[in-house]
Amino acid sequence: MAKPKVQYQCTACGALAPKWSGQCPDCGAWNAMETAVSAPATPSASRFAGYAGTATPQVRRLGDVGGGEQARTGTGISELDRVLGGGLVQGSVVLIGGDPGIGKSTLLLQTLATLPDLRSLYVTGEESPEQVSLRGRRLGLPCDDLRLLTETCVERITTHAEREQPQVMVVDSIQTIYSEQLQSAPGSVAQVRESAAVLVRYAKQTGTALFIVGHVTKEGQIAGPRVLEHMVDTVLYFEGDPGGRYRVLRAVKNRFGAVNELGVFAMLETGLKPVNNPSAIFLSRHEAPVSGSVIMVTREGTRPLMVEVQALVAESHAPQPRRVTVGLEQNRLTMLLAVLHRHGGLALYDQDVFVNVVGGVRVTETAADLPMLLAALSSFRDRPLPHELVSFGEVGLAGEIRPVPNGEERLREAAKHGFTRAIVPAGNTPRKPIDGMEVMAASRLSDVLEWI
Repeated sequence: MAKPKVQYQCTACGALAPKWSGQCPDCGAWNAMETAVSAPATPSASRFAGYAGTATPQVRRLGDVGGGEQARTGTGISELDRVLGGGLVQGSVVLIGGDPGIGKSTLLLQTLATLPDLRSLYVTGEESPEQVSLRGRRLGLPCDDLRLLTETCVERITTHAEREQPQVMVVDSIQTIYSEQLQSAPGSVAQVRESAAVLVRYAKQTGTALFIVGHVTKEGQIAGPRVLEHMVDTVLYFEGDPGGRYRVLRAVKNRFGAVNELGVFAMLETGLKPVNNPSAIFLSRHEAPVSGSVIMVTREGTRPLMVEVQALVAESHAPQPRRVTVGLEQNRLTMLLAVLHRHGGLALYDQDVFVNVVGGVRVTETAADLPMLLAALSSFRDRPLPHELVSFGEVGLAGEIRPVPNGEERLREAAKHGFTRAIVPAGNTPRKPIDGMEVMAASRLSDVLEWI
């Protein structure tokens, strides 16, 4: 086989060069040239010949392609199955990222331990076999028969995998894997891209369900090139405080299921335990009504979720009042306060506003607009809202209250938890009355201010 030709590629614009230089000749970026492998032009036999997927591709009509659903295999962990879209799919590649110590390796070790009927292989490039064994024993997992490989070279990993032929494989982590065809250090952009491409190609051609652990940067993004997230089928992010008890696993990309699906886990001495009723932990009911607190119904993925939004409005002694959010978007809070001033006649330009979502969950949808304003108004006036009140809705710049998806399902979830009053957009008024629920439909922000 001809030796691959080594070239240098710019990580900013993708330009190729035969020699390394400090500055890209095309875009002018400095220190952006990384080694890249140029495949030989002559056709060669696939490394994974004999497996499914190596046949010569043919042009086919879309109507002739079967539309049956992919066969799924349950992992034995209900919340992980929910985030994956129902279970493992043959030949799928899942990328899991999160802060150090948040539970990525623990979850994957638990997953392989609960799949005794499937051949599995755990590849670790960060820990020794003794460390993995100690973790398994500490968690009390039945992993005596688990196949373990300590290797960082991607070519040798695929060689061992061809011999073992696992149905499920874990690679922990992609930043420690390197390819012998590149001269750069492990963890560089070129190494992460090439190693991931080899692993993804192996998984697709052999039908192996592959889990890849990815480190994150200070900003919370997967370290390495952005193309890494494009190559895989599913991208999962662990959220939450590593020192806290609860963890949230969020799907930000999923070719086999819903995006923004949430899986909630509790970190115990025996590992990560699924939480089947997340509203019970995110919903902290006070003994008596308190100002600055309102309950909202958010929808993450395929299920509604009850969370508490808290706000604290205090007089500011700084030239620029502070706008701080935890679990919500800060720019949106600034915009909503301007809407409250313009269409509600309430000015908070000399007040510090702090907004927090209890439990560490991150709310990304616009249904949190109305609860944020209600919590801020309650804290500013120091008047608690009714204890049995819930709210959701999007607030527009013109002061209108816009409907959000699945409004009736949210109301039924609130009624299930004992709430009897709700302030919702007029477009989310239920067609049939909900037993024990008084719904106040609002079309303008001024209507909401009059009611409360």
